[in-house]
Amino acid sequence: MRKMQNIVFLGAGAIGTALGNSLAVRQNLNVSLLSIETDVVETITTSHINQKYFPNIRLTHELKATTDQNILKDADVVFIAIPSVAVVDYMHVIRLLLPEKAILVNLAKGFGCHDQIISHCLAEHLPNPVCALKGPSFAREIVNNSPTAFTLASTDGELCKLLEPLFDETNIFIDTTTDLLGVEIVSILKNIYAILIGIVDAHFNSPNLRFMMFTRAFNEMRKILIHFGGHEETMFHYCGIGDFGLTALNDLSRNRTLGLLIGKGFFNEGIPNKVVLEGRIAMSIILKKLSESDLPESGYHMMLQLDKVFAGDTDIAEFVNKLINERY
Repeated sequence: MRKMQNIVFLGAGAIGTALGNSLAVRQNLNVSLLSIETDVVETITTSHINQKYFPNIRLTHELKATTDQNILKDADVVFIAIPSVAVVDYMHVIRLLLPEKAILVNLAKGFGCHDQIISHCLAEHLPNPVCALKGPSFAREIVNNSPTAFTLASTDGELCKLLEPLFDETNIFIDTTTDLLGVEIVSILKNIYAILIGIVDAHFNSPNLRFMMFTRAFNEMRKILIHFGGHEETMFHYCGIGDFGLTALNDLSRNRTLGLLIGKGFFNEGIPNKVVLEGRIAMSIILKKLSESDLPESGYHMMLQLDKVFAGDTDIAEFVNKLINERY
């Protein structure tokens, strides 16, 4: 079996640093963070602290950081941990440095070129094998060594078998699937419906209503996933119900927080510009795709109602009332 030894993370932000730190404890792995943030690289190199993202966390000495893109020339695995909007353009910049055998693992959640999922964009423009890694994971929990689960997806099941051993004896636990499309889609959908759950919670703060809406949202996500060609069972992997639950029900979630702000009446147009909110950006793309398909609007009723909130066509009380009284 081919050895995976040289690991590079594109990006030294929260998730890249946290996952890189978890893998760097493995003695047989050479793990580096490649970043354009010189201050971040300097603090990791000199004091083993990512001063910008985890100022109070001491990182393992084995985790390295650099701004030198030449490190990619020897990479066996490249984890893509940069914002979704930047992924495709940046991969074009570094493509000539990547060995064709290097496995690309996409951590970003969102769309890439021409409103395609990122993994499809990468596979279309690069010769490298492509995977996705998605799951219920707050970076701060990972860097504090909390057991954390991810779904590893590739259309080639053998590729998953090759990568799984990377996570042995770490705090990262993996399930696998060949439904790469479905994993990417559900990772986008969960952010949208987390906003919706946040709005409902802010308006009512009722556990009964919360889980009624959670169940309906989960079912609507399932319908959309299947409609786009994903597998129903993907909803029951870590990337599905696990990631949706974390994002929709935990107040550390940015998309849930946006929903809470809207539900409490504090929303304004400046908020989404200050925080990267994948849910709102992705929703317009998803709705466009759905409107051009043969799925009836009843199949994505909740998302349509959320879109009306963002468009200013309905108030919160009316929005919640429509969700409650819709018969399924």
